[in-house]
Amino acid sequence: MTLSVLTIVKDRPAHLAQMFEGLRRSAHFPDEFIIVDMASSPPISAEQAPFPLQILRLDDPGLPLAAARNAAARAARGDKLLFLDVDCIPMRALTSAITHCLTEHNALICAEIRYLGPNDARGEWDEADLLSRVQGHPVRQFPLNGVRQEDNAGLFWSLAFGIHRQRFLDMGGFDEAFTGYGGEDTDFGFRARAAGLPLLFLGGAGAFHQYHDVFEPPLQHLKDIVHNASLFRARWKIWPMEGWLSAFEKAGLIVRRGNKIHLLRQPSDIEIKRARMSPPVSP
Repeated sequence: MTLSVLTIVKDRPAHLAQMFEGLRRSAHFPDEFIIVDMASSPPISAEQAPFPLQILRLDDPGLPLAAARNAAARAARGDKLLFLDVDCIPMRALTSAITHCLTEHNALICAEIRYLGPNDARGEWDEADLLSRVQGHPVRQFPLNGVRQEDNAGLFWSLAFGIHRQRFLDMGGFDEAFTGYGGEDTDFGFRARAAGLPLLFLGGAGAFHQYHDVFEPPLQHLKDIVHNASLFRARWKIWPMEGWLSAFEKAGLIVRRGNKIHLLRQPSDIEIKRARMSPPVSP
């Protein structure tokens, strides 16, 4: 049984370097690490690693998140996959915990994410110190250790998740009709449920989420979100990203009529700037 760790990246070399460092500290190294570079400028370069490393280049425009994750999975040689977003630092026990969990369960497994402040893990860091600073997710509740089944497929997230490679391929991976940002992971969670794949939340071993700018709502991705929400609605008969869509409506950017979204205007630079959230204060 082998584990491939997969990540996709566009122009975040500092975050990628800390992910590398987390993998180097793993109690059990992955059998390979695959990076899909989504046209970073300059291109992502290889670092010294104590495990096999492969970098793929994807020159599609924008943020081809679904296509990039699928390319990583196709290139993987492991029979188990651990997807990590580039802003995630795996904890020391994560690779072994995911490997064990996928050995025990044929499931879609979300690992717990702990959120760092803006000045955490920017240089030298210690895992125990980071654990004393983190904040949990306000909605997704994880067990202290082990797994619990989560029946709400809408709570699947792609930040850190494990799956058997063959199940991922049998599902067709992420739907590349979802372009750019928003909705592709929720659709994947819904399709996994439809395919009879349980969603499990793994507590204890997880990943640290490195701080970066957050926009609420993400006005800079308005066009992508409108497109992807419409596609999701047509398929699943409900609206995804409801909070964002409501905020767009309130701002006079869109209007929903029945099953359709009508784009009224683009946000101004000032509106986008105002949507940028202030960093939290680390505990």
